[in-house]
Amino acid sequence: MEPKTNDRPDYRLIFILLSGAFVALLSNTFLNVALPSIKDDFGITTSTVQWVSTAYMLVSGIVIPTTAFLMQRFSAKKLFIAAMLLFLTGTLVAGLSPTFMVLILGRMIQASGSAILMPLLMNVMITSFPPAQRGTAMGLFSLVMFFAPAIGPTLSGFIVQHYSWHMLFFMMVPILLIVLSIGWLKLPQTDTHYTTKIDIPSVILSTLGFGGILYGFSAAGNSGWMRPDVILTLFIGFTAVFFYIRKQIHMNDPMLNFKVYKFPMFTLASLLIGTMNMALFSGMILMPIYLQDIQGISPLDTGILLLPGALIMGFMSPISGKLFDMFGPKVLAITGLTLTVSTTFFFSQLEVDTSYTFLIMLYSIRAFGMTLVMTPVMTNGMNQLTPELTPHGSSINSMLNQVSGAIGTALLITVMQNRMNQKLADIPSPDTAAMNQAMLDGINFAFLIATVLLAIALVLSFFLKRVTSDEVIGNDMTKARPIESDER
Repeated sequence: MEPKTNDRPDYRLIFILLSGAFVALLSNTFLNVALPSIKDDFGITTSTVQWVSTAYMLVSGIVIPTTAFLMQRFSAKKLFIAAMLLFLTGTLVAGLSPTFMVLILGRMIQASGSAILMPLLMNVMITSFPPAQRGTAMGLFSLVMFFAPAIGPTLSGFIVQHYSWHMLFFMMVPILLIVLSIGWLKLPQTDTHYTTKIDIPSVILSTLGFGGILYGFSAAGNSGWMRPDVILTLFIGFTAVFFYIRKQIHMNDPMLNFKVYKFPMFTLASLLIGTMNMALFSGMILMPIYLQDIQGISPLDTGILLLPGALIMGFMSPISGKLFDMFGPKVLAITGLTLTVSTTFFFSQLEVDTSYTFLIMLYSIRAFGMTLVMTPVMTNGMNQLTPELTPHGSSINSMLNQVSGAIGTALLITVMQNRMNQKLADIPSPDTAAMNQAMLDGINFAFLIATVLLAIALVLSFFLKRVTSDEVIGNDMTKARPIESDER
C-alpha cells in the first residue's frame, strides 16, 4: 500500500478504519464476563470454555504475520472489506451457534478478520501523516486499541446480566453492516505498486511457530507448565519461529521483514511495549479474580470499577499523542512508568477488605500512567522506519501484543497459583477464609512480579531518544538506513 505522507491525510479512510477496528477490539473482551454462562449453556468444563478465547488468539497469531504481505499486495479498501466480511460472518456464526464447536468456528472466523484490521489501521495512520503529526494520529489509534477492550467488560456484564450471551454477537451485526456499507461506498480505491508473492514455507513456519507459542503459553496459564502438550507445543513453536526469522532475514522479498530491528528506537519500543504488556495483564486478569472471588463483587460491578480507568485512557490517548508531538517520548514515558510502577506496587498490598473507592482511584491513576507511555513509545519507534518497512513494523507490533500478552498471562497466573499452593500446603484443612487468604497472597505476589517487570521498563525508558522529523525518510522507497536521533 503506497504511503501518502506528503498528501493531505484521508480522514474518511481513517474514520472508517477506526470504526471497524473499534468493533473488532470490543469483541476481544466481550466474552470474558460471559464465559460462565456459555459453560453452563453447553454443559462443558472451565478449561474447555477457555477455547473461546484461546482459539481466537491462535488464529490471530497465525494471520498477523501475513498482514505485511497483504498490505503490500492489496489496497486498503480491498483489505478492509475482506476483513469486515470475515468478521461479520464469524459474528453471525457465533451468535447463531447451536453447539460449542460452532461457537469456536465463529470465533476463529472473527479472528481472521480482526487480525487484518489492526496492522492495517496502524499502517494507514503512519503513512497518512508526516512525522511531526504522527503522535496525534497514533493517539487516535491508541484510543481504539485501549478504550474498546477496556469498556468491553462493563458493557458485557450489563448485557449478560439481563440477556442471553448470544446478544453479545447479535448487537454487533447492525453496527458491522453500517461500517461495512460505508466502507464499500466511501473508501477510496488506490492501487499498490508492490508485487510481493506469498511464500508457502514461510506461512507454514509462522503458523507452527506463533501458533505453537500462543497455544503453549495459553495452556500453561490454564493448567500448568509441565503438561506434555505444553512442553511440546512450546518447543515446536520456538523452533519454528527461529527458522522462520532466519528464512525471512535471508529472503530478498520477505513476508515479514525483521530488518526493522536494525533501527534502535523501534527495537527499544518493542522491548518496552512487550515488557509492559506482560505486566499490565496483571490488572486485566488478576483484578476480576480478586474482586469476584475474594470480595464477592458481581461481574457488572467489576466492570464498573474498571470503567473510570477506561474513560481516562479514552480521553488521554489523543492528548498523549499531541504531547508526544510537542515534547517527544522520553519525559512522557518516564512520568507514565513512574505512576504505573507505583500504583502496581500498591496493588501488591491488597487486603481482603480494601475499599472499592480506593481501588477505583488506584486503577484510574494506573490507566493514566499507561496512556503516557504506549502511544509515544510506539509512535517514536514507528517513526524511525523507512516507508517500505512500515507495514512490517505494524504487523510485528500487533504480533508482539499477542505474544507478550499470552506470556504475561501465563506467567502471572502461574506465579499466583504456585504462591497460593505454597500457602495452602502449610494448612492441613483449609476453610473458606484460609482459601481466600491464600489466593490473596498469590494475587499480591503476582502484582509484585508485575511491578518488577514495569520497573525494568522504567529503566529502559531512560534510553529513549526522539527521532527528529527532518531526518525521517519520506518518499525515497529505495533507502533503508537507520535514522539518527537527538536526545530530546
